[in-house]
Amino acid sequence: MNRPRRLSMTLLTLLLAINATGTGLFARTSDSEPRAQGIDLKSIATSVKPCQDFYEYANGRWFEQNPIPADRSSWGAGSELFERNLVVLHQILEDAAKDTSAPKGSVTRKVGDFYRAGMDEARIEADGAAPLSKEFARIAAIKDIAALQDEIAHLHRMTIYAGYVFYAYQDFKNSTRIIANFYQGGLGLPDRDYYTNEDDKSKEIRKQYVEHVAKMFELLGDKSLQAADEAKTVMEFESRLAKSSMTQVEQRDPNAVYHLMSLAQLNELTPGYSWDRYFTGIGLANPGDINVSQPVFFKEVGKMMTGVALKDWQTYLRWTLTRANAGKLSSPFVNESFRFNGAILGGAKELRPRWKRVLEATDQDLGEALGQLYVAKAFGPEAKARAQTLVANLKAALRDRLAALDWISEATRKQALRKLDAIMVKIGYPDKWRDYSKLAVDGGSYVMNDLQASEFEFERNLQKIGKPIDRTEWGMTPPTVDAYYNPNFNEIVFPAGILQPPFFDAKADDATNYGGIGSIIGHELTHGFDDQGRQFDADGNLKNWWTPEDEKNYNARAALMEKQYNDYVAVDTLHINGKLTMGENIADLGGLKIAYLAFQKSLEGKPRPTPIDGFTAEQRFFLAFAQSWRRKTRPEAVRLMIATDPHSPPRYRVIGPLSNMPEFLSAFACEGENTLARPEALRVKIW
Repeated sequence: MNRPRRLSMTLLTLLLAINATGTGLFARTSDSEPRAQGIDLKSIATSVKPCQDFYEYANGRWFEQNPIPADRSSWGAGSELFERNLVVLHQILEDAAKDTSAPKGSVTRKVGDFYRAGMDEARIEADGAAPLSKEFARIAAIKDIAALQDEIAHLHRMTIYAGYVFYAYQDFKNSTRIIANFYQGGLGLPDRDYYTNEDDKSKEIRKQYVEHVAKMFELLGDKSLQAADEAKTVMEFESRLAKSSMTQVEQRDPNAVYHLMSLAQLNELTPGYSWDRYFTGIGLANPGDINVSQPVFFKEVGKMMTGVALKDWQTYLRWTLTRANAGKLSSPFVNESFRFNGAILGGAKELRPRWKRVLEATDQDLGEALGQLYVAKAFGPEAKARAQTLVANLKAALRDRLAALDWISEATRKQALRKLDAIMVKIGYPDKWRDYSKLAVDGGSYVMNDLQASEFEFERNLQKIGKPIDRTEWGMTPPTVDAYYNPNFNEIVFPAGILQPPFFDAKADDATNYGGIGSIIGHELTHGFDDQGRQFDADGNLKNWWTPEDEKNYNARAALMEKQYNDYVAVDTLHINGKLTMGENIADLGGLKIAYLAFQKSLEGKPRPTPIDGFTAEQRFFLAFAQSWRRKTRPEAVRLMIATDPHSPPRYRVIGPLSNMPEFLSAFACEGENTLARPEALRVKIW
């Protein structure tokens, strides 16, 4: 899979799986077709009873009329907004690429040069894998373990994470400082379970992966028999890493991935690895305290340093370099990478157009430079002010909820309220833009521009160690159709990309906006109090602020939710993993409840809203929520999601929360046993 880019958000997801919402939105339209404000009436399946299957009721006709595009693994309402953003960004990049009069070193010139190099198909095809020739030569020149360790450090500086991942991030238990962190990694398949599971599907994917690796080696010029042997070596090497890796569920416990060590202790943990040499190689003279997230994994890496033949390490490094850059090489590499990663793992039928792929790379490598141009064109101050008001209303509703809960003690309530009040809110775009002045970008090699941008980002991240925390930093770029909660900053962040119709529409009624963007805002706020977020205090430190009795009550309520989602079948006979998706499921339910309370609070002292299109305000609230999550997904992508994604499939992000909400049952007058409502004794009530 692709190497991580924006380290702050990538690693937040990796560590805690506390990420955003941002999947389904409204029905797909052409770019010129007017967008309806509020509820999409044409998508409602009136033949379905809303109390029995509200997801199908709200979206059934849309599902019938909207096939998944061939170049996508899934398609939903969020995809419409994503594609609309792409049109805006595409024009920005085309204009920047043509604007050769822009001052050299300016934001416009940098993104224009980067994009133009990526669109130079003739040069890319002619170059083949040649842009990586110097890197391949470095790997071939490795003669001893010291040189091997130097090469790993060199690759890491380009964010090509062979063997494991290094990054600078906040100390979980002292959020005021940035420390060095090591995390398990180095796998070409999406997760360790792909190497260890013994079901037929997993075995078939492993077989296809070996064939894919062999094909890539052949594209590099190796003979077929040699390539087959090399692919077998890669699989054996990565399988050894996988078997010593923690599972996705195990990594959800922040205490389980926090092991503070000195450099001497780290060297003692892995006798075969000179970490002094590694830190010298990446340019960090004094690492100070180091968090080794998975000591067992790194102990194994140390053993492999001396226990695996140098030629096998070279084969693995050569493969890691190739797979990390395949998407930016000539078409044989691009097509083979898509065949396995896009088609076999994701189910997509066609490769996305080049301009979309290059646009994505520009956003990854120069996100805040591109973001400046995007915000100037697509996001005004009125939208930011309206979003800030909504967030304030949601925070007030959650405060009321926390004050009224009867299952937590006053001591815990006091700390919860303190944490809520301390949550920082970031809307639209950063107050301080990232400085790219030291990043060299030209219209030459696409791969080299990308590698230079990667090393620039690595160095920027590295220089944080020992410096004061920069609380203005963002983990997502402004055009991103997503949002997130960061437990160490204790902040919620909403990029400009998501603050647009149909999630957020100034022309729509309040019920629609509270059901759409309001439930997302509530979702992110609730992440501060989900099974992981609740373990961090108001200052962003991993610290238990719960009384033993309150913690026991919380876990009992969360156990009901785990059981509820474990029972859902996502595809074929594959069930949702209730432990893996726990945090997102809690945030989905809590977010919807808070949004509903905020909406009701907004009606106080005002005339009762009249029905629109035959629906009451409450019904429109729930319809907006359900339509915001509509999404069609290919079976292959669902399987990948179940194995690696902390979010439940969209259908269950709707019916799961609604089955626990009496407010929904009341809004649609649901009575009797034949409804989606859970029995009272099994109903989840947390926030």
